[in-house]
Amino acid sequence: MPAWNLPLLLVAAVVLVACSDRDGDGIHDPYEPMNRKVHAFNRGIDAHVVKPLGAGMSGGEGSGIGSHVVAGLGNFGSNLAQPGRVVNHLLQGKPGPAARMTLRFLVNTTVGLAGFLDPAASDFSLPEEDTDFGQTLATWGVGEGAYLELPLIGPSTQRDAAGRVVDLVIDPMRGWLNRDQYLIGMGARVASKAGERGRFGDSVDSILHESADSYAQTRLIWLQHRRHELGEEGEHIDPYAE
Repeated sequence: MPAWNLPLLLVAAVVLVACSDRDGDGIHDPYEPMNRKVHAFNRGIDAHVVKPLGAGMSGGEGSGIGSHVVAGLGNFGSNLAQPGRVVNHLLQGKPGPAARMTLRFLVNTTVGLAGFLDPAASDFSLPEEDTDFGQTLATWGVGEGAYLELPLIGPSTQRDAAGRVVDLVIDPMRGWLNRDQYLIGMGARVASKAGERGRFGDSVDSILHESADSYAQTRLIWLQHRRHELGEEGEHIDPYAE
């Protein structure tokens, strides 16, 4: 990471800490009209692009490109993201996970054929310990802020949206790989997500395309899951809270 980035990141973090609201257990969604428009756009993309692609990638026996290829793409893309996760573990004051994820990256990059295989988990008991800069900000005491739905990306919060930007900046792979190599890695991660969409198609369809209010249901389920990940879950979330 270039040295000039660190002061900018620290300043951004301080500003976020100063401006963020801790909204308790409720849902803070002041941008709901805009979010619903983005949600409608994302539903359309899912119905006409992601869902058909995911179905083809994870089709049954004898169809699609096969679950093993999808898994390999997912492993490859995830392996490229490991150095960024190491940085976030260090920023969260967690040297143990940082050391394990460094070893995981080295094992999968070498023995795992550039990360297409995952011997670190199967043979070395080094499962992935996922994290991101949104979690780093939460560790630093930054509140989640308002709920957002981002085009193509989906549910988020102001904290996690800022975290996504910072993750791109601090990702060591951006400096180690050339542009084409980095884009190939990003493409592998996108393909893996499409494969996951195919595997969990029924669950996604029930929420995104079959519920009475898919926006409220998506918001509720995503916030519950994210808050659980960060240890911020509340007693109850009303999906129609103001």
